[in-house]
Amino acid sequence: MDLLQTIVFAIIQGITELFPISSVAHGVLTPYVFHWNLDPEFLKEHFLPYVVMLHLGTALALLLFFRDEWIDIIRSIFDRRQKNARHLLVLILVATIPAGLIGVVFEKPLRHIFSNVTSAAIFLIVNGLFLYFGEKWRTRGTKDINDLTYGQAIVVGLFQSLALIPGFSRSGASMVAGFWMGLKHEAAARFSMLLATPVIAGAAVLEVPKLANSGIHGLFQTSLIGGVLAGVFAYVSVWILMNWFKKHEIDAMRPFAYYCWGVGVVILLSNFL
Repeated sequence: MDLLQTIVFAIIQGITELFPISSVAHGVLTPYVFHWNLDPEFLKEHFLPYVVMLHLGTALALLLFFRDEWIDIIRSIFDRRQKNARHLLVLILVATIPAGLIGVVFEKPLRHIFSNVTSAAIFLIVNGLFLYFGEKWRTRGTKDINDLTYGQAIVVGLFQSLALIPGFSRSGASMVAGFWMGLKHEAAARFSMLLATPVIAGAAVLEVPKLANSGIHGLFQTSLIGGVLAGVFAYVSVWILMNWFKKHEIDAMRPFAYYCWGVGVVILLSNFL
């Protein structure tokens, strides 16, 4: 991918990674919408590490935005008096395990089977239904993150694994699961954002070295620029998202559901007409 394509892709990835509208689906749909004729060898061998590099920028943005929580979490490792932060750390670890295990086993088969424009559009519509009715069928949330049990954290972690299918949103699935576990909207969004960091960091450890050793001239440098740009837009996105959920305890997911339905239907119509 050239620099202009990287800039466009990074902006889209930085926004969609945190908004509940599936960054993976947008990763599939963006080349289709802009008519990019990408090298099949690049798509097969280097596209996933390239995208992970962009997501690494998102992870750094999340670390910066939630720096107070992460500083407390790190302190809790060495200070047993930091009970709330230590409990939060264990919740994050427990919720990360399902996504990590399922991702290692099923990521490549699922991406290979479902990573085409038609299936991404269909699952984007399904994601919209999940967001709309998942929020509608919840009880009113009263819990903060530290009120979760470890079993409830595992449920949230299982749901975020839906993002392995292009079209399902990691943040959307984990937030809706958080609603069902009784979390307030802002707490569900915050827990989802905290969970994103170890998931992305783990993927980066596995995939970014492949990019550095790709042998394609300038690819690592271009993707590094994309990662920085994605991080900037991710920081703005998470600021908007957290403020949105603070102010909307009811029907906060509705605009994102409408967006998923609209994009999915337009893509399907354009693909078949």
